[in-house]
Amino acid sequence: MKARSEWTRAAVAGVATQSGAALPLLPQGVTAPFAGMDLWDMWPIARRDGSTVRHGGRSWWFFLAAPRLADPEGRHDLARIRLTSHGEDGWRDHGDAFPDGFTPGSREWSGSAILEDEDGTLAQYFTAAGRRGEAAPTYAQRLFVSRGSFRVDGDTPVLGGWSTPEEIVVADGAWYTVADEIVAPPHGIQGFRDPGYFRDPADGAEYVLFTANAAWSDARVNGVIGMARRDKGAWRLEAPLVAAIGVNSELERPHIVVRDHHYFCFWSTQGRRFAEGIAAPTGLYAMVADSMAGPWRPVNGTGLVAGNPAEAPTQAYCWWVTGEGEVLSFVDYPGVGAAAAERLANPSERRRIFGGVPAPSFRLAFEGQRVTLAP
Repeated sequence: MKARSEWTRAAVAGVATQSGAALPLLPQGVTAPFAGMDLWDMWPIARRDGSTVRHGGRSWWFFLAAPRLADPEGRHDLARIRLTSHGEDGWRDHGDAFPDGFTPGSREWSGSAILEDEDGTLAQYFTAAGRRGEAAPTYAQRLFVSRGSFRVDGDTPVLGGWSTPEEIVVADGAWYTVADEIVAPPHGIQGFRDPGYFRDPADGAEYVLFTANAAWSDARVNGVIGMARRDKGAWRLEAPLVAAIGVNSELERPHIVVRDHHYFCFWSTQGRRFAEGIAAPTGLYAMVADSMAGPWRPVNGTGLVAGNPAEAPTQAYCWWVTGEGEVLSFVDYPGVGAAAAERLANPSERRRIFGGVPAPSFRLAFEGQRVTLAP
């Protein structure tokens, strides 16, 4: 078994001497935009060409959301997809995307959203985590899509009319590990999640990328970016786009942006997901190619596009790059230096520090096959 391209230890080793990728320190004590709620992973409503949908002077975003628990790490067991919007007055909350009990998991995890036509047909790609009705949360992960109607009346969204969720593809146990763990191991769960839609402008072919692990590898660190392609109306698994065997175990939220005929595949990962002996920051990473067929090469030679600064290695996470080159993430655990990371082992300290709010956005500069932070 083989992926289209590999992210290697040799490439990541260059991060040690890479300059200009560190993000600025985030301010602490930011106010939550929606009282009593934590927000994290996010994705915009976009068109098939990748452009961000705007209505009434606002962009429209889905976040994962949960009530503010005593321990913020418990939020993953209660996650729901929530519609929000952003404009000159900041963020507005528009409620849960799906009705209670509608999706087939015990909770909803990340995906992508595509406005398929100007009549308002919205395709919501998402992860069903666990199974509805289970007694305790498990870590089974499945990829689904549901179509509904989205329109904006003035600046008020009308969202609903969802079709029965359809499972896109199933992990095959050959390319992709079946993610069905009952208990989360300390080194991290297996993945089959985060469906990110992409339509190739070259030929109109439709793809879904996803976070996964290599079923053919016995290595504990064996993250891959999985891929499915729609063929005659049916989704079919294809070989992984990128493999990071022996490098990184979790390449999350993959999505593609095309700029000046170059294809950029972005993902997020945490520093603790790199293999032993590799020092690289929690950050936004990417590969670049001239077509979907590849070969895919690490952007900037290393893969690193933007990372948390050394003095605040956990300040933000889950970077999403829009078709316009704007980047959004969420505030994770700001103001915690590497030497004080043990503070995060305490649930009450985690609650005190955790942001759970959108981070300030920033823009990327694309220069051929290089991607850097815009001035």
